[in-house]
Amino acid sequence: MSHLLPVSRVARLVGQSRHAMQEMIRKGSLATFDGMVELDEVLRAFPGVKWDDDAELRRVAEIKDKAFGKRVLERVLPDKSVLAARLAELGDDYAAAKALLLHYANVLVWVDQKIDDIDEGASAETHHALHAVRAFLLRNLAEVPPDATIAQAAIARERILRIMSAHVTIQPSGHEFLVEGNDTLLDGALRNGISLSYGCSNGNCGECKARVISGEVKKVHAHDYVLKQGEKDAGVVLMCAYAPVNDVVIEAGVAGARDIPIQQLTAKVKAVEVFNPEIAALHVLAPRSQRLRYLGGQTIRLTVGAASGRYAIASCPCEDRHIEVHVPRHSGDAFADVVFDELKPNVPVEIEGPFGEFVLDEESRRPTIFLAFGAGFAPIKSLIQHAMSLELVESMDLHWLADGAGHYQDNLCRAWTDAIDNFTYVPHAPSNDVAAVVTDIARGYPGLQRFDVYAAGNGEELDAARTCFLDQGLPAERWFAGSTDI
Repeated sequence: MSHLLPVSRVARLVGQSRHAMQEMIRKGSLATFDGMVELDEVLRAFPGVKWDDDAELRRVAEIKDKAFGKRVLERVLPDKSVLAARLAELGDDYAAAKALLLHYANVLVWVDQKIDDIDEGASAETHHALHAVRAFLLRNLAEVPPDATIAQAAIARERILRIMSAHVTIQPSGHEFLVEGNDTLLDGALRNGISLSYGCSNGNCGECKARVISGEVKKVHAHDYVLKQGEKDAGVVLMCAYAPVNDVVIEAGVAGARDIPIQQLTAKVKAVEVFNPEIAALHVLAPRSQRLRYLGGQTIRLTVGAASGRYAIASCPCEDRHIEVHVPRHSGDAFADVVFDELKPNVPVEIEGPFGEFVLDEESRRPTIFLAFGAGFAPIKSLIQHAMSLELVESMDLHWLADGAGHYQDNLCRAWTDAIDNFTYVPHAPSNDVAAVVTDIARGYPGLQRFDVYAAGNGEELDAARTCFLDQGLPAERWFAGSTDI
């Protein structure tokens, strides 16, 4: 009886990225069957994994042992009805396995009796063969396979992961993600940077409808929107109100930059982070009932009183209600003056957007070069974090060409380098000859036709960089640019 696991869960179990798993599959070092991986194949491909070092078990122990607040407890653990359904499903699995083992035991008794029946009056040669078969069966059934303990630990760890999370596949896009804790289908997708269609996110509008193709979901939040009987019969649910009980496949639309409508909402200032006299980060929090839908790399317009400005979003769509923009300080910029001198926590900020199509090509798995010119780091940061959440690309190299504000989030970039195997960060000092710097960067990548390049800066910087990269062999369709001249 095969024990099949989805690739995303295998990645979590062995502590690797989903992209690393896909690369192993592509190279033939990890075999799959209809997109699933057998447990025996996992044990073969990852012999060094310590299955007893179980982060999920420790996570549960922390919840039990420490005095976590009620809200934290509710966030980490699945909804009680979902948890009960998952435990019931595991109970069914256990009962089925035990019934199968009892069946196998009965078959062995039958085989033993058949050997005795055939042995009566048999020749010496047949007698010897029958008893050799019996001895073989008894010996092998009595022995514990050398990898049985490892397999048992792996299955136990996978079962804990199944209790705490569920694997979701979106069709027809093929996106995959894990829904953890008390999240709904919509929450889980957004936390993983997947831009599903939705409106109010609290059950009123019906824009987050999806059809359940396989698996079981459970309603965890009430909703006012009324589904038609035909929709219910077809398996349609509201993603903001339902959570997966087990591994599910749903049919839902994933939005592109042109699919996301312009929204208007009132957020509140969370904090103003002044990096240096030249630039600051404005952190705002959208209301629970109206999160901003956007993709990494897009821009928004912010207004406080009579002052307004349009800026690239620096945060990731996976960061729930948190929105971050980087505000350079220029002479005569009224909005920048408000940010640096006046804004305090909880002050209302009007937001309009998102705008622009400087977003990730989610169909690409190519290695990626990111070029950030000065404050162009903001949209690049958003793109990088979005790519991380989606586990999209083979590798990521960030080149940050500083201006007067310097590499104001240098520590963050170095932290990415330390934490991510396929990430490289190269800071470049301010220069009056941007073309020379970019030419040196481009020459450092033989075979540029294999790469995607995302660049953000002013028009002059982008024109120079595009020329340099195309001269070195980058296909024009692999160049993506976002202008800070907005």
